[in-house]
Amino acid sequence: MYRELAIFSGNAHRALAEAVCKHLEMPLGQCEVLEFSNEEVFVRFLDNIRERDVFLIQPVVSPVNTRLMELFVMIDAAKRASAGRITAVIPYYAYGRSDKKDQPRVPITARLVANFIETAGADRVLTLDLHAGQIQGFFNIPVDELTALPLIADYFRTAAYTSPVVVAPDVGDAKRARNIAQRLGAGLAIIDKRRSGNDERAQAMALIGDVRGRECLIVDDEILTGGTMMSAVRLLNEQGATSVAVACVHPLMAARAFEVMDSPEISELVFTDTVPLVHGEFRRVPTTVLSVAPLIGDAIQRIHTGGSVGGLFR
Repeated sequence: MYRELAIFSGNAHRALAEAVCKHLEMPLGQCEVLEFSNEEVFVRFLDNIRERDVFLIQPVVSPVNTRLMELFVMIDAAKRASAGRITAVIPYYAYGRSDKKDQPRVPITARLVANFIETAGADRVLTLDLHAGQIQGFFNIPVDELTALPLIADYFRTAAYTSPVVVAPDVGDAKRARNIAQRLGAGLAIIDKRRSGNDERAQAMALIGDVRGRECLIVDDEILTGGTMMSAVRLLNEQGATSVAVACVHPLMAARAFEVMDSPEISELVFTDTVPLVHGEFRRVPTTVLSVAPLIGDAIQRIHTGGSVGGLFR
């Protein structure tokens, strides 16, 4: 058993780290994470962490490469400060879409990031809803992957829907949508999406399933520019849906998303706080934010005490 628990935050999402510590009724550890004028990152722990069970909370969000470097340097600093065990808590794992060679002469960057985290000195990783499940296998250290999908499903269970349909935004998301549909006792539909090139654009081409006269809920793991999602929303409205709500775990939300998605075509937009909204805010569309802090806090407590993380989802 390791000595007492210690939780620290990088600069990516301090509010989430503070909420986790509030849930656990403990203080957030003190550390400096600075960027000098030459863009070099400097980290100094202000608390004694020798032989302590250290958790470093850092979602990899904009500016992505700076936040990654902060995480690597925090891990290295904790290792050199003789931490007993170091867990990298990464609520959002960037580069998750680069999980395979789907074009000639391209990298598998999700694997490269995993190598960096291990080389820096992390003993384990705690994350949420990886874009591709196989990313767990890119690590040679333990990885606990939580999911916020039950949290989203429970939220919509309280809605006064009469005939809901959960919609997968593409064929690859069908399993995720089916699991949520089962929790809600809802129907299932799938959108056939086409993507060309690497310009972050895709188009909803066809709908598999019937949504006429029904309330639709589109669930995705992340939203970046919002263009693909709005294409799906419009397709469902054209097919006779009475309402279309949109939900995602990771609201990455580039600046363009606040332009194209702030629309009355969406009845409600629901997302978690795994990442902060750094590029704008929604003014017209009803928005609900679900906190993952209790989920992360409970997982940290179970890891620290040797409990079952999987038991959180039974």
